[in-house]
Amino acid sequence: MDLGGASMLIGFSLLLGFNQALVKIVNDGLAPVFQSGLRSACAFLPVLCYALWREKRLSINDGSLGPGLVNGLLFSGEFCLLFLALDYTSVSRVSLFFYTMPLWVALGAHFLIPGERLTATRALGLSLALAGVLLALSSNSESDSPQAWKGDLMALLAALCWAGIALLSRTTRLSQCTPEMNLLYQLAVSAVVLLLAAPLFGDLVREVTPAIIAIFSFQVIVVVAIGFVVWFWILSIYPVSDMASFSLLTPVFGILAGWWMFDEQLTVSFFMALGGVGLGLVLVNSPRA
Repeated sequence: MDLGGASMLIGFSLLLGFNQALVKIVNDGLAPVFQSGLRSACAFLPVLCYALWREKRLSINDGSLGPGLVNGLLFSGEFCLLFLALDYTSVSRVSLFFYTMPLWVALGAHFLIPGERLTATRALGLSLALAGVLLALSSNSESDSPQAWKGDLMALLAALCWAGIALLSRTTRLSQCTPEMNLLYQLAVSAVVLLLAAPLFGDLVREVTPAIIAIFSFQVIVVVAIGFVVWFWILSIYPVSDMASFSLLTPVFGILAGWWMFDEQLTVSFFMALGGVGLGLVLVNSPRA
């Protein structure tokens, strides 16, 4: 990994880590489910324009429509749960649980993808990470809300939805789609599903301010439209194995964002849980012989 690639991946991890804090702030102005659906709807057009400009192959007649729609439903569940989780628990805890996604991908790939079976090292990593997750679930600090466990479970379920997207993208005709087409499936379906479901969760708008609008616009343009397009571009240049280790920085940045922006308390048990999950992710991402 050269300096340019490493710099961009660190920057992307920083962007995603702090994004959880931004979502929590926007939740004060826009209800979580409405916010997530509106973000998908607003991001669809910039991604589509980029794909057309770059003459990317966009087709629903290549056998990808069925799995693409399922991916869109998983994407809807992922962000519905993630945004709701930030209403119940802290940014730090959401970051810890949500970025366990590689663990569930490794576990699913063991059964679904030939040549991706768990080695002894990866199985040990999975066990350590699961122990860290259980420790985190069982230890809320005094400053956490009594309802924090609901947010913890929502973040964990969101990670499972994210893992489902990754596995479906590798085991179906989506693997032959361009990344932009896959993302458009997810944005289109989630925009419709989440915006229709949003009224079921109460008022759509809470207290909108110019700052809320600015942060939401930043999410749409920088995080979703530009950030993920840049990620796909990096993915087309550098080996996935070289990029995997950089994803471990994202939960660290998310935890730092929660501590810095919301003064969230980080207990000894939380650091122990983070250590277990972190070490487990390192082992799960270890290269094969």
